[in-house]
Amino acid sequence: MEAPSPVPGVTRNVFLLGVVSFVADIASEMAYPLIPVFLTSTLGAPVAAMGAIEGVAEGTASSLKVASGWLSDRVGRRKGLVTAGYALSALGKALLALAFAWPQVFVARFVDRFGKGVRTSPRDALIADGTPLSLLGRAFGFHRALDTAGAVVGPLIALLLVGGLSLGIRTVLLLALVPGAAAVALLLVLVRDIPVKGAVRAEAGDPPSRAPGAYWAFLAIVLVFAIGNSSDTFLILRAKDVGLSVSLVVVAYVAFNVSYTLLSMPAGVISDRMDRRLLYTLGLVIFGLVYLGFAWLPSTAWVWPLFVVYGCYMALTEGTGRALVAEAAPSGQRGTFLGLYHTSIGLAAVLASVMAGLLWQMVTPAAPFAVGAGMAFAAAALMLLLVSMGPRLGATGAPLSPE
Repeated sequence: MEAPSPVPGVTRNVFLLGVVSFVADIASEMAYPLIPVFLTSTLGAPVAAMGAIEGVAEGTASSLKVASGWLSDRVGRRKGLVTAGYALSALGKALLALAFAWPQVFVARFVDRFGKGVRTSPRDALIADGTPLSLLGRAFGFHRALDTAGAVVGPLIALLLVGGLSLGIRTVLLLALVPGAAAVALLLVLVRDIPVKGAVRAEAGDPPSRAPGAYWAFLAIVLVFAIGNSSDTFLILRAKDVGLSVSLVVVAYVAFNVSYTLLSMPAGVISDRMDRRLLYTLGLVIFGLVYLGFAWLPSTAWVWPLFVVYGCYMALTEGTGRALVAEAAPSGQRGTFLGLYHTSIGLAAVLASVMAGLLWQMVTPAAPFAVGAGMAFAAAALMLLLVSMGPRLGATGAPLSPE
């Protein structure tokens, strides 16, 4: 029998996966806010190159998510892929710290995001496998909260090292390897694999055709939104563009992650008690308003509230989106369905980030945010239309109770 979890309604395995993500995200977020400055200032890369690097990096991660999710369904085990993914991301951070030209950063980000692509869908499926349907929002919300708490601690450590101890960016990138390696060790020692039952496993290689039409409609709407949702590095670069120092940019990014962390689990709990699609729609509207703010942005004073409200959008959509997919998927195909969801978003992010870099450089820095706002509002309208067409559906096609 599994030992009890410190958090009511969250299994011990999900709790431990949250701890692993917390430590791993400290490593990632020590580096992430510094990458735009490292690329454009230290290595002299143009903004369009940054957009291409981030777009391809995220696209690589997402294109692998459906394959890794399908593979975890097929073999009936998920932990091995999750561990390999975290290890590859640690290697990518080492390559980033050793880069002396921006094309090398491209390779480093590719390896880092390759690892993310390998681990994400099996990890999310592992969370869903050990959680009752009625508590999926709570489980994913808790995991998002701990994952994002690492994104609060990581930039603060980077800020201390850069601003307080006057260490160089390259040195901070090297130090980020420590929590990255610790996350792999914790995963190996603490997290329990949950085998997929043989009867379900035999069907895991089948195409994901048993999902209700509402799943495919939701996926199509998410793609509309994702086309305008470029990498968050553009938010960081925009804050620097209007006059924030590197240190203050990191603080603003921390404020975003604090908001995201504090609201993720409450949002997940609420999503277990209502139609999740309505909560997701609210998140899209908030995103659109935030991006309009970044397009307008008359002074640095507006950066702070915009980053905080951006955290609200993330809390309302990240865990909720995963829960929507997990409750629609047959238990033996959760890796595949979650992978398809993540892959679709990520491939659209390639287009979104490349387009954002070109719009920034060739039109105006406000242009990528205006486009993103428009796509978010369009997706929100389509979500409301989907809700009006009928009740949310589970994998069997039967209406799901909000209980």
